[in-house]
Amino acid sequence: MTTPLDLTALAVGARIQDTFLVWEVETRSQNDGSQFVILHVANASGRVKTAPFWSSELHKVEGLVKGDIVRLSGDVSDYRGARQLKVLAIDPVPRQSADLSRLVPSVGDVAKYWATLDKWRQEMREGPWKRAVDVFYGDPDFRRDYEQCPGSTGNHHAALGGLLQHTVEVGAIARTIAKTCAADWDLVLAGVLLHDVGKLESYRWDGIFEMTDVGFLIGHVALGARALDRRLAELEPPLEERDEWLLQHLVLSHHGELEFGSPVRPMTVEAEILHTADHASATTTNMAAAIAGRDNFEEGESVSKRIWTLERKVYRGPAGGGTK
Repeated sequence: MTTPLDLTALAVGARIQDTFLVWEVETRSQNDGSQFVILHVANASGRVKTAPFWSSELHKVEGLVKGDIVRLSGDVSDYRGARQLKVLAIDPVPRQSADLSRLVPSVGDVAKYWATLDKWRQEMREGPWKRAVDVFYGDPDFRRDYEQCPGSTGNHHAALGGLLQHTVEVGAIARTIAKTCAADWDLVLAGVLLHDVGKLESYRWDGIFEMTDVGFLIGHVALGARALDRRLAELEPPLEERDEWLLQHLVLSHHGELEFGSPVRPMTVEAEILHTADHASATTTNMAAAIAGRDNFEEGESVSKRIWTLERKVYRGPAGGGTK
């Protein structure tokens, strides 16, 4: 597989020619009522916008929709501190002839994540928490989907394998916190491994990462609780009812607040640990990505533009390499 063009390192003035995934087709109107289109194109390294296709150029992008694959050539320019592509030529590419692994962000080889996760599972004591985890993670079909699913469609860990990477990060953070407050690590770990199982139904990742209909209508938190109900019903003998409640509480409270999608707030120390670790993994990943994003900073500036995933600005230091 050839290495895709690095969209995070485009030099202004360079001419590029490569294959891209159409991530979004953005149609806007001018004051006179005429329309123009901006494409958001992507490959495994990230995304970049095109310069506008004005009314006289709309024929070039007619019929293009989100998820299409195109071959384009163009010049890299700067618009208000952000890189964009002035497209000179654009042609559709049949999906069957494209290498999707070059076009979709990926965490790469997931073997190291499985090694860590399965080691944790092996260390769990025999009991209800291990039984609940094993009914999911002992299923080869579940493992296949889980290792491919992104952690989000456009926020933290938005890459193939992102959900598995996020899960291991949450576990590493939660493990440390659990030691400081004598929490039940096996119960915390069960929450770590089960809290996002609803994302397998909430997202699709066959090219574009996007929400499914049921993901929009119900959301991954509630879908995870439903999936847990279904799987626990397979266990024989069944878990004690109170044990099921504690597991459901971990799934349902892991976003921490009602306004962030949790039907209930954490009410056990294990649930609070899970929420804290989940938030830390997501936020620090977004922070690192924001600091690394060249287009988030004006030339020579150490403080970024406002970052939507963080709802704030970030600081990278005068040399652009952290805070040292």
